[in-house]
Parts: sequence; C-alpha cells; structure tokens
Amino acid sequence: MKIVRLIFLIIHIGIFFLLVGMLLNTYVPPKVFPWFNLISLGFPVLMTGYIVLTVFWVFCWKKRAVVFLLLGLMFFNATIRWINYTPEKKDVADLKIVSFNTKDGQISGKKDLEDYLNSQHADVMFLQEESGYQINFKGYTKGGVKSLTTLFTKHEIIDEKLIDPDTESIASYGTQTDIKIRGRIYRFINVYLHPFKFKKSMVKLNGNSDQDEKKIKNIIGKLIPTFKLHQEEVAAIRKAVENSPYPVIMAGDFNSVPNSYEYYHLSEDLKDAFMETGKGSATSFHDYKFPIRIDYVFSSKSIQPISYKVDRSVRISDHFPVIATFKLEH
Repeated sequence: MKIVRLIFLIIHIGIFFLLVGMLLNTYVPPKVFPWFNLISLGFPVLMTGYIVLTVFWVFCWKKRAVVFLLLGLMFFNATIRWINYTPEKKDVADLKIVSFNTKDGQISGKKDLEDYLNSQHADVMFLQEESGYQINFKGYTKGGVKSLTTLFTKHEIIDEKLIDPDTESIASYGTQTDIKIRGRIYRFINVYLHPFKFKKSMVKLNGNSDQDEKKIKNIIGKLIPTFKLHQEEVAAIRKAVENSPYPVIMAGDFNSVPNSYEYYHLSEDLKDAFMETGKGSATSFHDYKFPIRIDYVFSSKSIQPISYKVDRSVRISDHFPVIATFKLEH
C-alpha cells in the first residue's frame, strides 16, 4: 500500500505543477513557450484528477490532504470558468445579446436558424461562421463589414470596421461595431479567432499505437502554430478594447478554452458574464464528448451582467448558442 500511495503522491505533485504551468499563460505568450497553452486544453481532466487524489488523501487521514486542499485554492477561479453557480440577480436587464457560431446554417438549414434567432428577440446578435447575406431577421440592421463574423442589431449603428484590416490573419476574425442604445454609444466586438480546423477522425484515437502516435503529432502540429497566430489576433483585438471611447461588450467564438493565453489577455479588465451570473457548465462546443468552452461574453466593468445561459435545447450547429442579458449604465 505504501508503494501505491507513493505513486499517487508523485502523480498528484505532477498534476499540481501542470496546473501551475497552465496559470503561467497569464505571463508567457505562445510565441515564447506554447506548451503552457497546450496544458489548458486538459484542465477538466487535470482538475478532476487533482480533486480525486485530494479526496483520497482525506480518506487516508494523511496530513498532506490539508496541503493539497490549500494549494487547490490556487485553481478556484480556473475551475469556476468551467463550472459555476451564482445566485439569481434581482436587477432588471435592459439589453439582451445572443452569440452563436452558426456553422453557416449547414447543419440544420437556414430556416431553423432564422426561426430560432428571431424567437430570441435579442437587441444584438453576434454570429460567427455566418455570411449573413441570405438570412432574414425581422426588424434588424445587419453590420455591413464583410467578414466571417456578422452582427445584427435592433439599434442604430454609428460606425463599424474590421479590427486591424492590414493584418491578413485578423481581417476575417474580428469586427467592432459602435451602436447607439437609448442615447448612449457602446462598442460591440465580435470575435472569431483562427480555427484549428480539426475533424473528428483527426482527433479520435483507435488503439493502434503507431497511428495514434502519428495523430497526436499531427494534432500538436496544428495546435502550436494556431496558438502563435492567436497571439497576434489577441493583440489587435486588445487594441480595439483599450482604445475604445465607449463601454465594450465582446463576444464570440474564441477557439480557445478558459485559462488559456487567449482567455487571460482578452478578458483583461473585463467581466466574464458566465463567472458573474452563470450556473452549471459553460461547455458550448458539443461536437466532441469532451467538455469544451470556447464561446464567451465579456463586458466593461460599467456594464452589469444579469444572466448567462448556454442554450442546450437546440442543436442547429456544432456550438450551442450563448445568451446573456445586461443592465446598461444610465
């Protein structure tokens, strides 16, 4: 039994240092060391293992259980970015947004997509992987910037542009739209970071060691360059946030998980609506069985999130729609 406990202790310490490495995404960009960002993809598995082993030490009546419990507090915020519970807010919302990677209506068709989005009666709709030119939304104005992101709103559009259109990698992956709502202007940033372009067959291991090893190498070969490309995109999007003369709401498909470099830097000085008001799991990409949260809604500190919901009642894309409400400053 002592040997088993020693093995578990070594594993537990190893998991701890991997989780600490993940936290270093705050400081270390992918172009310097992309492997910390890679660790963030496995956070649900690592954290589950950490908790299970901590419980094991508790039942073994080992003093190290207290040490691991205290060290585990370092990962509290990292955990509630995936699973959270907050009491219901009593404030009345005066803005509703929907963010949805629609897969261009390829899965269920444009009609189902139109019907669903029209039924939401949102003030602003952030769509990704959506051309938007063949969809009819009643009472909405469409943003006119040609991009892989499309924005629809019931309010007056004051200005809009691609984020850093001179940079080829950014031109299709971020737009900013300034909208006047009840006499005040707000900046809405629609994000779609460069996708990894995986197919299920590319990531599904089949038990053949040679083939699985080749697949893992191919996966890493796609992940690392995309992380580095994201770093450039994040820098451009951050400028749009920091230089905004108006309060900001940013939403979209970030193609990156919580606790990643992309998450830490895009959410800087902004509120994560899920952490403020979310309940349950934030998993938004359902094409794989592994829990993946890559769709987000952030807002300036002057804007109060009231509710956040991942709508799992519909499967008209490989993403679930994300719906959030806010109380605007007056």
